Amino acid sequence: MVREKVTVSTRTLQWKCVESRVDNKRLCYGRFILSPLIKGQADTIGIAMRRALLGEIEGTCITRAKSEKIPHEYSTIVGIQESVHEILMNLKEIVLRSNLYGTCGAFICARGPGYVTAQDIISPPSVEIVDNTQHIARLTEPIDLCIGLQIERNRGYSIKRPNNFQDGSYPLDAVFMPVRNANHSIHSYGNGNERQEILFLEIWTNGSLTPKEALHEASRNLIDLFIPFLHAEEETLHLEYNRHKGTLPPLTFHDRLAKLRKNKKEIELKYIFIDQFELPPRIYNCLKRCNIHTLLDLLNKSQKDLMKIEDFRIEDVKQLLGILEKHFTID
Repeated sequence: MVREKVTVSTRTLQWKCVESRVDNKRLCYGRFILSPLIKGQADTIGIAMRRALLGEIEGTCITRAKSEKIPHEYSTIVGIQESVHEILMNLKEIVLRSNLYGTCGAFICARGPGYVTAQDIISPPSVEIVDNTQHIARLTEPIDLCIGLQIERNRGYSIKRPNNFQDGSYPLDAVFMPVRNANHSIHSYGNGNERQEILFLEIWTNGSLTPKEALHEASRNLIDLFIPFLHAEEETLHLEYNRHKGTLPPLTFHDRLAKLRKNKKEIELKYIFIDQFELPPRIYNCLKRCNIHTLLDLLNKSQKDLMKIEDFRIEDVKQLLGILEKHFTID
């Protein structure tokens, strides 16, 4: 556990982690402060941050399990101590960390007798199991247990519906939220018009993110939500600007990026996400709105396609190319 003294700045706004600990692989705690704030600001920020921490951060869960040998959810299988329902509940509790978008497949194939744990899950490289010791089932006889899994990255939670059952396939209630709890409190100091506040934020996560990572992601998501307001006044100027917009020289954007495709395998491009490039918020949001999540998605777009994106300008194309050139060799 790490503890630090709380020192309050009287000049610029600063944040600091004053306590950090890992209780176990699936429970991390962090305590942060932000100061100095004028009266009322701490509550404004604290409420928004708590909602963003609990509702705006994506997480990864098992959302469906499939086995042809299971007649229905409430059945039992000879040679397995747990009922099918208990196995599904254990799968629901598995904590995963990933950088995937959408869904992917995984599976379990184990032979008894013995215990089946999270380490028996065979998943793609983009998915990591936080706690390999999480229990799934106990096989009491020499039988095979094979289960296909669907893994999904999303936000919030998903409740299974009665009409969502398929043959041998069972949906699971999924809680995608990596932040288990978040609280904020306020300490006031000073007198009269000089009164200021310190905001304390407490964050508990399930181990797929550290509290510090959760705080960073929630802050970024909040900023992304407010960006449209910042550019509201630019819309008229943008329409006028587009009438006189220039073009990039031939063979500059798409043809140069096409060389990058030749240098890297397509499977590598699929796992390089635009989040890694530290793009300006406006460019990042424009690409995300058009479902451009990976470098492969970007390479499949031409300059003409990018210019059709709302609020995307020729300067953005040039800046995007410059950022990619810093990360990759594009001759």
